[in-house]
Amino acid sequence: MGILAWILLGLLAGIIAKVLMPGKDPGGIIVTTLIGVAGALLGGWLGKVIFHVDSVDGFFEASTWIAAIVGSLILLAVFRLFARRR
Repeated sequence: MGILAWILLGLLAGIIAKVLMPGKDPGGIIVTTLIGVAGALLGGWLGKVIFHVDSVDGFFEASTWIAAIVGSLILLAVFRLFARRR
């Protein structure tokens, strides 16, 4: 996948993660995109390490989206944990 596909995937995965975990978060669309892109990378890495599969096959593959959303949910939870302490 190209860099634009990663950014679009990250944006959408970050938005979906925020919808699945409602609440007030600091940051706007930039933070959502960064959490989503990092979450997609984290989800892909976890898929390889835990399940021994290539979970980031292509933009339109379900495994790519599931990995990106799960990774985004993990990072969003960590982000909220640290943002509340400030």
